[in-house]
Amino acid sequence: MSVTRGGPLPGGREAAYDVVVVGAGVVGCAVARALARHPLRVALVEAANDVGDGTSKANTAILHTGFDAAPGTLEARLVREGHRRLGAYAREVGIPVEPLGALLVAWDAEQLAALPRLAEKAVRNGHRTTRILTADELRSREPHLAPGALGALAVPGESVICPWTTTLAYATQAVRSGVDLHLNCRVERVRTDASGHHLTTARGELRSRLLVNASGLYADAFDALMDRRDFTVTPRRGQLLVFDKFARALVRHILLPVPGPLGKGVLVSPTVYGNVMLGPTAEDLDDKTATGTTADGLAGLREQGGRILPALLDEEVTAVYAGLRAATGREDYRVAAHPGLGYVTVGGIRSTGLTASLAIAEHVLGLLADCGLDPGPERPLVPLRVPNLGEAFPRPYRDAELISSDPEFGAIVCHCERVTRGEVRAAYASTIPPAGPEGLRRRTRARGGRCQGHFCGAELRALGEEYGKGAR
Repeated sequence: MSVTRGGPLPGGREAAYDVVVVGAGVVGCAVARALARHPLRVALVEAANDVGDGTSKANTAILHTGFDAAPGTLEARLVREGHRRLGAYAREVGIPVEPLGALLVAWDAEQLAALPRLAEKAVRNGHRTTRILTADELRSREPHLAPGALGALAVPGESVICPWTTTLAYATQAVRSGVDLHLNCRVERVRTDASGHHLTTARGELRSRLLVNASGLYADAFDALMDRRDFTVTPRRGQLLVFDKFARALVRHILLPVPGPLGKGVLVSPTVYGNVMLGPTAEDLDDKTATGTTADGLAGLREQGGRILPALLDEEVTAVYAGLRAATGREDYRVAAHPGLGYVTVGGIRSTGLTASLAIAEHVLGLLADCGLDPGPERPLVPLRVPNLGEAFPRPYRDAELISSDPEFGAIVCHCERVTRGEVRAAYASTIPPAGPEGLRRRTRARGGRCQGHFCGAELRALGEEYGKGAR
C-alpha cells in the first residue's frame, strides 16, 4: 500500500494493476475499499491533491432513505440499500450521524394535495413509515416555522451525516488494506491493447487490466478517452448558506420543500457540526470549475429561507459555499459495464451518491465480474475508527481521560470549532494526511467556524509546517 502526492509514480516504467479506479470522491473511494476485500492489485488515482476534493466535499450531507426516488430506477434501489449499509458502517467506524427525520412542508393547497402521492411513492420505494401531519402537529414539531404552513409529510429515518469523514474513512481503509492511492495524478490519455489499458498520467504511466471511471463531473470526458460518448455531464451548481451554531435551536428536523415542476427546491437542515444549512440553488452551467457563489444566488436563498424560517435570517452566516452536481439529463445514475473494453463507467451520480456509495461499490464489483474480473477469496478489511467531528458526540476537548494521557488534546487551537493541537497532530500523522488548510479543515473542523481562520490561521499554518513535513 502507498499514498503518493508527487514525483514519479512508484513501480518503475509502468506500474501494473488488476484494477485502476479513476476519481477519489466518495464513490471512487467506496469502490476502492470494496476491491480491497480481495487479493487484487488496485490503484485509486485522483487529479486533486486530496480525496473528496470535488463534489463530495460540498453537498447537503444528508443520509437519504430514498423515499422520493423514482421507483424502479437503479438510483432508487442503490439509495435504499446504501442507506442501510452506510448507517451500519457509520456505527462501526465512528462517522457521526444524527437521525433527525425530515418534514416535507406544504405551504399551499396544491402542495398539501400532493402529500398523499408522495407517501404512496415512498411505499413503492419500500419506505412505509411516513405520516401526514396536520398544521397543528407540524407547528408542535417545528414552532419556529413561518405562519401559513398547512401540513407536512413526516419521513422518519432521514439523517444528517459527515460527508468529509465518510470519504476519508473509505479511502483510509482501502489504503490500509493494500490499495495504492496516487494523488495529483490526472489521467491524460488511455491506450488499450491486448495487455490491458495503458494510462498516461501527469506523474507517469500506469497499466491495468480493468478500469473504473468514477470521475464525477468529468465522467463524460473520461468516457471520451475510452471512445465512449453515452452521455454528457452538465455541472449543476448548488449554492448554500451555513448559519452560526446559535441558529441550531431554531430547527429540529430536515425541512424539505414539496417537489414541484421546477425541482425539489431549497431545504433547511441542521448539520452534524452544530450549524444550520440553507440551500441549495440549482443552476445549470457550462463551466465544471465554477464553484464560486454569487450575490444573486445567496440573496435568493435568503429570500426563500425567510419564507420558511424567518428567525433564521437574524442569525449570523458563518460560511457560504457551492458544489457542482453531475447532471446528465436523466433522473437516474449512468452506471454501465463495457465488457469488451474491460471498463465500467460510474456516472451521473448526483446528490444521493453519498448515501448510495457503499451499494454503488457492490454493484460495481458485479459489473467488473461481467468484465472478466475474478476477485479471488474475500478477506477482512483492516479495522478502522475515525475521529469524531460531530457536535452531538464526545469530542477530544471534553475528554478528561484522553487529555490526562495526552495534554495536547486539551490545548485548543481553533476556538470557534474547539479543535485541539492533538487533533491537528493526529491529522498530519494519519494514513492520508492533509495537503493544506482545506484538507485539515475536512479532518478536524479547524477554520470552519465564526472567524473562518482569522484568529487561528497563523498558528495552524505553523503547526502544518511542524507536523506536515511528510504530508506534501
